[in-house]
Parts: sequence; structure tokens; C-alpha cells
Amino acid sequence: MRYPLFLDLTNQVVIVVGAGKVATRKVRTLLAAGATVTVIAPVATPALRRLKAVRWLRRRYHAGDLRGARLVVAATDDLAVNRKVCAEAQRRRQLVNCAAPPEAGNFIVPAMVHHGAFTIAISTGGASPAAAKALRQKLERSLRA
Repeated sequence: MRYPLFLDLTNQVVIVVGAGKVATRKVRTLLAAGATVTVIAPVATPALRRLKAVRWLRRRYHAGDLRGARLVVAATDDLAVNRKVCAEAQRRRQLVNCAAPPEAGNFIVPAMVHHGAFTIAISTGGASPAAAKALRQKLERSLRA
């Protein structure tokens, strides 16, 4: 069983390895949470490149890149790289989310619904992200009605 947690990332250093669509989505939510985000990737989506608050290191990940981070996200399209990032983060005792394979990380990000002062987190423990997303969308529609 996972332990649910809402983490204050205000002014906390977060390293995101990868800069594709998944990484871009995660970076946006990290910035909204007040994190100080560094992205490590040789190329990035146009949407990520437009995010002025992000420090972008235009290169591949190297061992040692995670030094000083409070939280790490491995979101490349290369499973071997994601596993290396997760292994380094876990050796450093950092919180690490892995887009794929999710079990390489030590936490997952739930689907979330924000409505006024409420935040509702939905998780299937990684078993069915699609089901969590569908429930999130249903809750969003219900709360708007």
C-alpha cells in the first residue's frame, strides 16, 4: 500500500530528466506547485521551451546530475535512462517519480481534481492510469455542474 501525501515544493529544487510531452505536463504541475525546476534533455517540446521559469540543460543525463534535488522525475522515452535516473535518485534517498517503468520510482503522481479550496487525488496504485484519468474527468464534470 502507498502512503498518500501532499508535498510542499515551494522553492524546492526538482530535476526532470526528459523533455517530451509527459515531461512537459509534469513540469507544468511542478511549476504550479512552486518548485524550482531544471530539465535535462538534449531536445524539448516547443511548449517546454516556452516555459521561462525552467532552467534547461540541453544535453543528456549524466550520473551526478541529481545532486541537490529534493525531488526527481525520470520522463524520457528510454527505459534504460529512466532506470539509471531512478537508481541514482534512490541511492541519494531522493523522491523519484518514473514515467516508465513506474515501479522504478518510489512514488507515483495521482490524477488530481482542483475545485476551489479542494484538491482530490485519485490513484489506482499505478495499475490503471486510464481509469484514474476517466474518474478525474467525471469528477471535474460533476463539480462544474
